Amino acid sequence: MSTLALAARDSSTMIRRQLKRLIRYPSMTIQLIITPVVLLLLFVYVLGGTLGAGIGGGRDAYVDYVLPGILLMAAATAATGTAVMVATDMTEGIIARFRTMRISRASVLTGHVVGSVVQQLLGMAVLIGIAFAIGFRPNATAVEWLATVGLLTLFVLAITWLSVALGLKSSTPEAASNAPMPLVLLPFLGSGFVPTDDMPTVLRWFADYQPFTPIMETIRGLTLGTEIGNSAAIATAWCAGIALLSYLWAKRTFNNS
Repeated sequence: MSTLALAARDSSTMIRRQLKRLIRYPSMTIQLIITPVVLLLLFVYVLGGTLGAGIGGGRDAYVDYVLPGILLMAAATAATGTAVMVATDMTEGIIARFRTMRISRASVLTGHVVGSVVQQLLGMAVLIGIAFAIGFRPNATAVEWLATVGLLTLFVLAITWLSVALGLKSSTPEAASNAPMPLVLLPFLGSGFVPTDDMPTVLRWFADYQPFTPIMETIRGLTLGTEIGNSAAIATAWCAGIALLSYLWAKRTFNNS
């Protein structure tokens, strides 16, 4: 069997390990699904009337506006769980055990990444389904939906590799649980919940140029037909850059640990 085939076989085994872990310990998955759903319902039914009027619509218009921000917040929240699982593996000795076995070293991290991506995409599917039930009415074509799913998958992949790197660098699972927390705030400090036009100058500059804003604007443009401009290219560049740099950081940290 070739080296590539062995790596693929070992990666498949590690992916099954992660998926079985998600099934055997469903509390974190349920929490990662329920929390964004609660936030969506809170923003729509408690704040949606006022915030929707601010964007020239009502509660129904605000469902369409806020969904991209909630989707990215859900992914950022899930990154915390991934970082904790990686840090737990590193501190409980299972990684040391794997290193004594004749398996591909890359397969250990691949299992974490694929398992987390599957978990996050399932959570996003549930969130979009709930949004449809409470009034989300996109006008996207099939091609635009495929582009939306592709961009969300690329974003989830990027933020997952970043969370894996943060988990590897953390000395304890408790430290890993705090490391990705700033990511959860980025949808608030962007166009996730309100337009950036009325923000103070310095905050507006940060909100317009931080990585989450072009991703949210691209998702709105694809699903609702609003103007995208150059947001799609910027969003793709941010996701690809974060994924590549985080992968290299995680690989180097894992090999040196």
